[in-house]
Amino acid sequence: MKQRTFIDSVKVFVKAGNGGNGSFSFRREKYIPYGGPDGGDGGKGGSVILKGDRDTDSLIRLYFTPHQAAGQGGKGLGRQMHGRNGTELILKVPCGTQVFNMDTGVLMGEILEHGQELLVARGGKGGVGNVHFKTSTHQAPTEHTQGELGEELTLRLELKLIADIGLVGFPNAGKSSILTGISDAHPKIAAYPFTTFNPIIGTLVFEDFTRIKIADIPGLLKGAHDGIGLGHDFLRHIERAPCLAYVLDMAGMDGRNPADDYEVLKEELEFYRKDLIDRPSIVVANKMDLPEARANLKEFKKRTRTNPIQISALTGQGLPELRDAMVKLFMKKDKPVSRKKSSSRKTPRRTSKRKTKAKK
Repeated sequence: MKQRTFIDSVKVFVKAGNGGNGSFSFRREKYIPYGGPDGGDGGKGGSVILKGDRDTDSLIRLYFTPHQAAGQGGKGLGRQMHGRNGTELILKVPCGTQVFNMDTGVLMGEILEHGQELLVARGGKGGVGNVHFKTSTHQAPTEHTQGELGEELTLRLELKLIADIGLVGFPNAGKSSILTGISDAHPKIAAYPFTTFNPIIGTLVFEDFTRIKIADIPGLLKGAHDGIGLGHDFLRHIERAPCLAYVLDMAGMDGRNPADDYEVLKEELEFYRKDLIDRPSIVVANKMDLPEARANLKEFKKRTRTNPIQISALTGQGLPELRDAMVKLFMKKDKPVSRKKSSSRKTPRRTSKRKTKAKK
């Protein structure tokens, strides 16, 4: 099977427009033999701007067109005519895009909202015409200036999807089938691992107009935090999901133990970023329509001390309950994570006898 290119990080070369040159000109009209200087200024070069767009969900356009340039400023003309300004170049990017300067490694900014703009390359200023150099003692100046060069740099764009809940699980656990069954997304589904090579966003819409974005993160493997199986590329998209749903193949179709899978998933998230396992989460036991799942579920509950939501993405069993559980999980995202209090109590501070006597 041919592996698809995973595109959520691209290298882009951007060039802002140069400013137009100032003009060197003198007024020459009938009956005005000694007209003064009238050279106009050059136009400003166009800037390069990145703009967040909710309808753009991939960096694939910039992947295939990595060289982007804004318009050049026009040169000034006689009669003090100003050169035209260069056209700005606005590049639409998905919400959740980070922008790095590859020469310095500095994070230039993040685009998180629809319509948010980030200026990445500023256009050059236009040059000035000779009309500006006229003085009482310098009546016929020939001086004029060139337009400034526009900024030019190499960017690295990294996409971190913005979703309310991230589906986390091993390959072939059924995440794509679940997303298809509960949302408006239609990812590719097949009976072999690694069907999903790109994160996919689905939206749950409820009667009260509540909208929850669900991200189907491609399957993780043991060692994902070290980059195994494109682990870094996949784990990056979990960072902005305030809630998680662990999806497990409770039937163990690939010969794995569901309880072991759950422990490995939590370990990989913790190794990658410690705060991930503290986020509100639910456990989803998929493929409960198979007879092997019942026996595995009993052992799973005993080992993990969790009560997973039992579903079958294939038959639709338990999907309404899963949707309700996701709403409750979504409502918890803004609540602070509760920490276990330490059993050790602080002993009260003893007041010294000197202070007691002094008070008396």
